[in-house]
Amino acid sequence: MSDKNKDFPIYRKLPNNLRFFKIENDRLFHEKQVMGQRVLKYTIEAKQYPEMLRIKDMIELEGFELSSKDEFERL
Repeated sequence: MSDKNKDFPIYRKLPNNLRFFKIENDRLFHEKQVMGQRVLKYTIEAKQYPEMLRIKDMIELEGFELSSKDEFERL
């Protein structure tokens, strides 16, 4: 899975607006998860195939929606 022609970063979110993603490349993304008044932050580096597929799904909008830099950073 090579997305060398993509312009990164790419921003995505889940339809419920509780999880937001900043995809740096086809192997690395940052996630912000809203839990009440708190926002949890994670950095995930895809090392296993299922993680790589998840990033591919995010890029291709399979169960995810478009987001923006402003929306991601506002959290």
